[in-house]
Amino acid sequence: MKVGIISDTHDDIENVQEAIQIFNKNKVDYVIHAGDYVFPGIVKEFKNLNTKFIGVLGNNDGEKDGISKTFMEINGELKGDLGEIEIDGIRFGIYHGTNSRIKQTIHRSQIYDILICGHTHKKEPKESGAIKSNRETFILNPGSAHRKSASISGSFEETGQIMLFNTENKAYEFVYLSK
Repeated sequence: MKVGIISDTHDDIENVQEAIQIFNKNKVDYVIHAGDYVFPGIVKEFKNLNTKFIGVLGNNDGEKDGISKTFMEINGELKGDLGEIEIDGIRFGIYHGTNSRIKQTIHRSQIYDILICGHTHKKEPKESGAIKSNRETFILNPGSAHRKSASISGSFEETGQIMLFNTENKAYEFVYLSK
């Protein structure tokens, strides 16, 4: 199965719309969002996905009730601060990554095969590739889907990016958004 991974959208509606088009074009079976939507309105865009939408909350998601309500309206599944899902026998943990100690604890616990996170706005690993070993929890961070902007502080790349993950061969690919 194919899994789309996105994080830190920070109300960047154009990049979210492009990401949704890429996920639909690639016929992903799930889209996992690792938090920081910011405004509930951005979640509404994900109604245009042709697949299951799952997410967790991030540190910039102050309107939690509105975000939760919007997830329900679009038949998405909001897992709270920490989520888990199993796809094709692969156990995924989903955590925004706000607290590095919690992230390290989850990573060291070896409960999950893959930990999907965001928060840092930095890709992890640095390049596309494939998971070679199942010995320890592998971390996937798509970086930020939000592009660099004068209106928001933080370390953002010039363009946003998302990830595509294939459960069959465990290959992951970063896809840059053009906006």
